[in-house]
Amino acid sequence: MIRIVVAEDMHMIRTAMAALIETEDGMEVVGEAERGDVVLDLVRRTRPDLVLLDLDMPGADGLTVLSQLTAETPRPKVVILTAVGRPAAVRTALTAGVDGFILKSAPATELLDGLRAVAGGRRVLAPDLAAAAVVNGDSPLTTREADVLALVGKGSAVPDIAAALHLSEGTVRNYLTGVVDKLDARSRTDAVRIAESNGWI
Repeated sequence: MIRIVVAEDMHMIRTAMAALIETEDGMEVVGEAERGDVVLDLVRRTRPDLVLLDLDMPGADGLTVLSQLTAETPRPKVVILTAVGRPAAVRTALTAGVDGFILKSAPATELLDGLRAVAGGRRVLAPDLAAAAVVNGDSPLTTREADVLALVGKGSAVPDIAAALHLSEGTVRNYLTGVVDKLDARSRTDAVRIAESNGWI
């Protein structure tokens, strides 16, 4: 019997996945979590073979939870589930030792087959996610450039970004000018689009 914990913040999706898994012979859902910061405790209490983990959750994101779970003994297998396969997140998860990476848009049979494969010791990665992770490469942005651009993407103005990052407004403008040039973008908005599409922010 494959014992599974399902961690997903959207109630309808979580209960639907749990119900789907429960219909399969040889699979059992032993716990559910709607926040990332409760997953580790749940795993310690239920000792699952596998954790199906949403990438974006309140409390702690999937990558943070993954790093916590990889330090556990015994270590459960971890499959990350995401609506959008950000290349940078895929690379980070692979480096951290994730066992599977599946898109939420995948058919139910693909999800179940992936869980069985991971439980059997194989690594599962959707082909389009693998291709994106390789093709887009590492980010050309520094950590600070990425922080500034991410705040632009959230609609923050230069004064707000300066205050949030404890920088002068002139320094923020210099960072943004450099980022636009580095990404060969037409504008700050275009730089945000390029960085987001490549998973750099």
